[in-house]
Parts: sequence; structure tokens; C-alpha cells
Amino acid sequence: MELEERIKSFAALGNILLKSINENTGSYSEHLNTIIDNQLIENPWFTPENTRMALNAIANELTEENLIKWTNAYPALKEKKNPFRAGVIMAGNIPLVGFHDFLSVLISGNSLIAKTSSKDSVLIITIGDILCSINPGFRDMIKFTEGPLSDFDVIIATGSNNSSRYFEYYFGKYPNIIRKNRNSIAILSGDETDSELKGLGDDIFSYFGLGCRNISKIYIPAGYDFTTMTRNWDHFAGITGNIKYANNYDFNKAVLIVNKEKFHDTGYLLMKEDSRISSPVSVLHYEYFKTHSEAIDKAEQSKENIQCIVGKENIPFGKAQSPHLWDYSDGIDTIDFLIKNI
Repeated sequence: MELEERIKSFAALGNILLKSINENTGSYSEHLNTIIDNQLIENPWFTPENTRMALNAIANELTEENLIKWTNAYPALKEKKNPFRAGVIMAGNIPLVGFHDFLSVLISGNSLIAKTSSKDSVLIITIGDILCSINPGFRDMIKFTEGPLSDFDVIIATGSNNSSRYFEYYFGKYPNIIRKNRNSIAILSGDETDSELKGLGDDIFSYFGLGCRNISKIYIPAGYDFTTMTRNWDHFAGITGNIKYANNYDFNKAVLIVNKEKFHDTGYLLMKEDSRISSPVSVLHYEYFKTHSEAIDKAEQSKENIQCIVGKENIPFGKAQSPHLWDYSDGIDTIDFLIKNI
């Protein structure tokens, strides 16, 4: 299958997804929306709103223009070479978090053997089925499994810091990409607009803060007034309606109280001064800085633990969860990795 044909197939997939979830039109609409509504039964974190958010972020990127722009950076993709089998171990922290690896393997003309997460298997398999109905040529290129991976040539695995050690032990002899825990940060200047602060709220609260691109820590100028920020987040107060989030909020608040730690409490988010990048669900860490360059230096020191940075000089507020096709997890170029191993 030629690259042009693969591009057109994925562009058609994006169009189908957009029409199905936003316009409720097309032959896949009813089936997809039923799956979306039922995700909450299988995984209480996967609300219909969050699942639709993930699908929209993916579908909006799957335009022919974007796919051409992305793949044009890799002339080798147009060359005819023997395809290989890429094993992909998918995470399950947010809906469809494994889609970019799914796309990268197939757009590069290789075969996919994917171990789905038990928390997020139905939707990615359904998307694979839709892609195969668009272009039956993909049928022999896609295999999903919930069991052990086998018969692969390279491996791409995403998981926690603990599981990464397991991955490195078992898959270290293969060409690999092994991803660990990462979190994202925001650097505030202190003069953000209400619109920007609302966007920051989206970056913090979307997917209940479970994604590696969610903001888990903010750097703020010394003397920053928290009310300037939190008054723009009132519409997120309903997040505690999710029982799992509410349980995390209650537990973490109790821990802070018992430990006699100082914190700000909005009633749905706990904000604690802390040097660590990673924070528990329902908790946002913050750290003061005297100069902007000081914040940049601190972020640089923690770059191995940072997925992305939001701020006026970085990713715009509100856009952390809308990465482009060429925005790679952990900064590792998946397509380049796949090309070098052809």
C-alpha cells in the first residue's frame, strides 16, 4: 500500500469520527456513540465528555493536509521497503492514549501488533475496524491482543516508572521506545487574561488530570494572588460529581490536614506548594519564582520528567491536550524510530 493511499484512508477515518460524534451522521454514528456512553461502565474515569474530547482531538488532526505535512518530513516513507511488525503496548490512563502509536506504525507502512490496556480496549479496536472498512488493505496489518506480545521485530511500550523496568528487562534486546511517567507544567507571568486562565483550567482538569499532558504543577510569580486564577475555574466545581475524583479529593485533603500542611482549597482542587512535578489526582503543586528565567531554569532541571510546558512562550493555555501529529510523547520521534528500523 502506497503512502498516499494510507494518508487518504486516515483522513477518511478522521472525517467519519467527526461526523459520527459531532453531527450524529453516518453509518458508524450509533455504534460509536453507544460505545462512548458505555465507556463509563468499563472505566469510571472515561466519561462521555472525556471520551468525546479525546476523539475530537484525534479527528481534528486527521486531515489530509496535516497528514501530508507530517509525513513530508520523512522522505524515506515514500520508498518501498520490506515492512516489519511493531509491537505496541498501550497505556490506559486516558481514552485512546495509544492512538498515535497505532497511527505511526500504520502510516509508516508497517504491521501493528497491539496489546491494548484492559481499561481502554473497545474504542481503539473499533477505530481499527472502521479503518479496515475504509481500506481492507489494513486488515492484514492490524492485530490486537490482551495477552502477551509475540512475533514482533520492534517494540513501543508506554507505562508507569515501575512497568518501564519490566519492559526494559523483557524487551531490551529489541529496538525499542519505552516511555515512563511524565507530567506537564505551566509557567505563569502573572498578567494572564481571563481567557488564558480558563484555558489553564482545561489543561489541569481535562481527563481528571490523569494524562501526561495535564498540568500537575504551576510556576507562579512571588506574591501571586490565587483568587485571580481560581475565579476562572468555577465551572469545574462539578468535577467532584465523579465518585473516583471525589474520593481522591477527600483522601488527599485528609492527608494534608493530618500532616498539618498548608494548602489552598477551592472545594474541588487542593493547591500545595511543592517542588515536585508530579501531583496526585485532585492536587495541583505550585512553586514561586522571583524571575521568569528562574522558572525556566527549574523546568530545565526537571525536563526528564516533563511532557510539555504551557505558557505565553510555550504551548498556548488550553491547548495542552490538543497535540499535533508531530508532537511526540517524551520528545521521541516515533516515525524516525520506525524508519531507522525498516
